[in-house]
Amino acid sequence: MTKPFMPYDIYDNRCPTRDMLARLADKWALLVLARLENGPMRFNGLKRDIRLITQKVLTQTLRKLERDGIIAREVFYTVPVAVEYSLTPLGRTLTETVSVLAHWVENNMDAVVAAQHAYDAANQPDQVAARAS
Repeated sequence: MTKPFMPYDIYDNRCPTRDMLARLADKWALLVLARLENGPMRFNGLKRDIRLITQKVLTQTLRKLERDGIIAREVFYTVPVAVEYSLTPLGRTLTETVSVLAHWVENNMDAVVAAQHAYDAANQPDQVAARAS
């Protein structure tokens, strides 16, 4: 029996696409995906490159991405055992999107910081009180 086609709607709060969007919007997931774009990496290499990520958060992120079919985990039975992570074909379809997003942030961060400062300055308690009167 084939499953009937059911369109996904990201605006529907019951749609499973919401969970996937949340996972991909996570900064740690984006950083892992960006790091794996250049090829397979071991756990400690990822942990070293993604500064301030904890071992627990990296493990959780890798497991979620593996469950979603975005990354693959390969165990090498050496002494000591080595584990390597890589993008799956499905994960590779995300690399251009992740790269564009990462470069957008890098290229526009000065403008974002300027906008934040302008917003904060305009919304200081004394400024807000002056606008209200």
